[in-house]
Amino acid sequence: MASKKAENEYGNQSIVSLKGADRVRKRPAVIFGSDGLEGCEHSAFEILSNSVDEAREGYGDRINMTVYSDHSIEVEDFGRGVPLDWNEKEQRYNWELVYCELYAGGKYNNNSDSSSYKYSLGLNGLGACATQYSSEYMDVRSYKDGKVYEISFRKGEPVGDMTVTELPKKERRTGTIHRWRPDLEVFTDIAIPLDYYLDMLKKQSVVNPGIKFHLRWQTDEGFEEYDFVYENGIIDYVTELAGGTSLTAPVMWSTEAKGRDREDKEDYTLKADVSFCFSNVTSVIEYYHNSSFLEHGGSPEKAVRSAFVSEIDKYLKSTGKYLKNESKISFADIEDCLILVSNSFSTQTSYENQTKKSITNTFIAEAMTSFLRHNLEIYFAEKPLEADKIAGQVLVNKRSREKAESTRLDIKKKLSGSMDVASRVEKFVNCRSKDPEVRELYIVEGNSALGSCKLGRAAEFQAIIPVRGKTLNCLKAPYDKIFKSEIITDLLRVIGCGVEIKGKVKGDIVPFSPESLRWNKIIICTDADKDGFQIRTLILTMFYRLLPSLIKMGRIYIAESPLYEITSKDKTYFAYNESEKVKILADIGDAKYSIQRSKGLGENEPDMMWQTTMNPATRRLIRVTETDAIRTAYIFDTLLGDDLQARKEFITENGSRYLSDIDIDDD
Repeated sequence: MASKKAENEYGNQSIVSLKGADRVRKRPAVIFGSDGLEGCEHSAFEILSNSVDEAREGYGDRINMTVYSDHSIEVEDFGRGVPLDWNEKEQRYNWELVYCELYAGGKYNNNSDSSSYKYSLGLNGLGACATQYSSEYMDVRSYKDGKVYEISFRKGEPVGDMTVTELPKKERRTGTIHRWRPDLEVFTDIAIPLDYYLDMLKKQSVVNPGIKFHLRWQTDEGFEEYDFVYENGIIDYVTELAGGTSLTAPVMWSTEAKGRDREDKEDYTLKADVSFCFSNVTSVIEYYHNSSFLEHGGSPEKAVRSAFVSEIDKYLKSTGKYLKNESKISFADIEDCLILVSNSFSTQTSYENQTKKSITNTFIAEAMTSFLRHNLEIYFAEKPLEADKIAGQVLVNKRSREKAESTRLDIKKKLSGSMDVASRVEKFVNCRSKDPEVRELYIVEGNSALGSCKLGRAAEFQAIIPVRGKTLNCLKAPYDKIFKSEIITDLLRVIGCGVEIKGKVKGDIVPFSPESLRWNKIIICTDADKDGFQIRTLILTMFYRLLPSLIKMGRIYIAESPLYEITSKDKTYFAYNESEKVKILADIGDAKYSIQRSKGLGENEPDMMWQTTMNPATRRLIRVTETDAIRTAYIFDTLLGDDLQARKEFITENGSRYLSDIDIDDD
């Protein structure tokens, strides 16, 4: 008893202080927001952000990023080069300050007129050091003053001394190259997917006009290469998002202002660009500040909400478009048809936390609100035709929302999260695990696919629900019609997190709750034929309309099905496309083989289903992104919607690509 008490004693010697690299390595979530994949992703962004800051200051117009198959990462810029040599003022080498000292950097005085970085992504002096501390290794090369400075680190500690090499005149350049690999001792997962890099670099190119971002992604066959550049920044992006579906032409407004968040604080500078248009097909709203994507918005979002509701409501009242006793519009009615990108910069920024997903500056909110209200007022006065289009669409959205309110009580009953879905949903096959972090839901095509998937699955964590009959097109169907569809309500009941309906939620209606989601992955699994593609599209459209947050969270996947089954000797190969078929046949060489078009999922043997579609080690899954969903919705609406002229134009432009698929009798 005495020894146990001594072991549990909490006394003066129980208090310890983390030192050096342990400040990050033992608690990475404090800096990066997570010790999982999301935190690892943020650590990579920290290095890129320093290169972006250099390019924004006018030093270099290109940033190269290479991701190697061993998950190591390289970022190369052509800026001034990170100063690594002796710092007389601090009596230390700058490489120590930048890479081995938290809260050390050159961006603390960015509000002064002499600052090198007025509008920086990184202001806290944490990113480079924290990423170095959390890496298995990091190698730094800085090209500066006709020399190359090199220093290496291993698990947060320097390896040897910094070397300095004089460069021949013809080889002289400026810039910095970082190569590092995130440490699995720090993060639970370092396999950052390609989609993350593509999304990150695209976003940076959108808000940094004219800067070219080049990505190299290593595969077994070599390097895949991607380039991102938007010469005119956010207005080019808004035009791209609209994709020819806009009700109004994209516009861009710019402002610059000075102010302060409190009377006792000093003034700082704000620069902001806002580009937008209205669409009855697409809705996208994104906020950026100092080049960082504001996932949770903050001050710019408050400004947009306030200004757009105020000015559109004023226009509706002044033109008599409201019906007698009709209620006021809400922002939900506006955002349903709004494509808007806000790109702001300030010399002082109050972020919610180090991950920079929201800002809280009161001056920014007030200045942007005033700027947007003023410009919207002028816009509505100078462009009455476009103003009428906007007002009409917003009212349509509002009245549709209000009509849907009457169906919500019934929706609640149908989508209750407390029901026993195993006994209430026909043909649903549950898994044994209760852990939503490992559970997977396969949405399959019909009862025949259900049988083979059921026998081929891992019953511990894989569940199956078949889609029976014709799936409703949810893109424009009213909510009351959508929730009369048993296929859709069964899917939503099994998914378990409710449904997202824009607008106010009345009293006892349970709102969408990601915490109630029962699945780590929701996988759409259909045949690799035209019918399968149509079913897949309809299901994707359902998620886009009713559960868009699951797409944003990265929970929706498509299972790739093989097109060909190739057998040679006692070995079977599966080709998922024509190029893979060619490669397999080349590898087989002169050996005898048989080849056949892969059967539908319902005809596959359980072993084949496991190998090609359900085994996490061998299957191929495509994670659905928000961009994928928007594009799917646009194409689907073009082909099956009410706009006959748009459909004619699409067929005229693209029809020749599908002539080979037409069934024509030569006779």
